[in-house]
Amino acid sequence: MFSKRWGTALAMVLVMIMMVTACGPKKAEEAVKVRIGEVTRSLFYAPQYAAINKGFFKEQGIDIELTTTPGGDKTMTALLSGGIDVALVGSETSIYVQQQGSGDPVINFAQLTQTDGTFLVARKPLSGGKFDWSTLKGSTFLGQRKGGMPQMAGEFTLKKYGINPQKDLNLIQNIEFANIATAYASGTGEFVQLFEPQATIFEKQGKGYVIASFGVESGKLPYTAFMAKKSYIDKNKEVFQKFTNALQKGQNWVQASSADEITAAIVSFFPDTDKEILKGSVQRYKEQGSFATDGIIDEQEWNNLQNVMEAAGELKSRVDFKTIVNNQFAEKAKQTVK
Repeated sequence: MFSKRWGTALAMVLVMIMMVTACGPKKAEEAVKVRIGEVTRSLFYAPQYAAINKGFFKEQGIDIELTTTPGGDKTMTALLSGGIDVALVGSETSIYVQQQGSGDPVINFAQLTQTDGTFLVARKPLSGGKFDWSTLKGSTFLGQRKGGMPQMAGEFTLKKYGINPQKDLNLIQNIEFANIATAYASGTGEFVQLFEPQATIFEKQGKGYVIASFGVESGKLPYTAFMAKKSYIDKNKEVFQKFTNALQKGQNWVQASSADEITAAIVSFFPDTDKEILKGSVQRYKEQGSFATDGIIDEQEWNNLQNVMEAAGELKSRVDFKTIVNNQFAEKAKQTVK
C-alpha cells in the first residue's frame, strides 16, 4: 500500500515538475560567435569598441571574437582562408580581390570610418596662419605603405596642392606600419603621416606637431568597412542583420556621447595609453567627422575612393558600386535602431 501511494505521489511530482518546466522561461538561445579580424588596433575604430564594451552585440545574441591582423594583406588572407568571418579593413582591399577575379567576391556591408585617419606631423608647430602645402617640396617625407589607403589618401592630397610625391619629395615608403612612429622619433624624415593616438603622443612629448589633416583634405570615402565573403553572408543573413544593428547602436552612442564618455567606454582596448591622450585623439576624430554615423556606404563616397586609388596608380579598372557593396543590412539598421 505504501509503495503504491509513494509511486502515485512521485508520479504527480514528476508531472508538476514537467508542467513548471514547460511553462517557465525558455533557455536563452546560445550566442552566435562572429570572428572579426581588424587590420590594426586604432582609436579610429571607437564605435566598434564601444558596441562591444557597451554590450550592444550581446543584446543581439552575438559573441564577438576580436583579433588584430596587422596589414590589409594579412587581414584579407585570413578572411579568404576562413580564419575569420568578418574583416575590418580598408575598402580598397575588396577592390583588389575583385580585380584578381575572385569567384566568391568580398562584400562591404557596413562602413565604420568615413575619412582618412592620418595627420601631417612636423617637427615644429605651425606658426600662425594656414599651412602652406608647397613648403613640403624638397623635404624628406615619411609616408605610409604603398598601395594602402593612408598612403593613397596622402598622395591624393599632395597632388591636389600641386605636389608630385615621387618627384617633389624624398618619399620614404619602405618602413613597416608599426615602425613608422619609432623611425620618425629617432630622426627619420622632416614630416610624417601618422594616425592617432601617436600624433597626440608626439605633441605631448614635443617630438612632433599636427599641422594638417589628410582626412579633411581627401574628403569623405568608405575608408574602413566591415566585409565578408558573399557566400558567408548569403548563408547567415540574420546574423549579419543583428551584427549591423549592434554596430548602428554603437555609432549612435558615439555620436551622442562626449569624448570623456567614449574614452571611458573604450579604454580597456588601449591599456597602455594615457586617458588624456585617448580623449584628445577621440575629440580630434569627432571634430573632423571621421566616425561614420551609420553603416551605409554612399555611392558618391565609393567613387571618391576609386578616384583616390586611380590617382595613386593602384586601380586597374573601376568596380561598379553594386558589385561588392551591399547596403541592405545597414539601411534596415538605420531605420530600426534607436
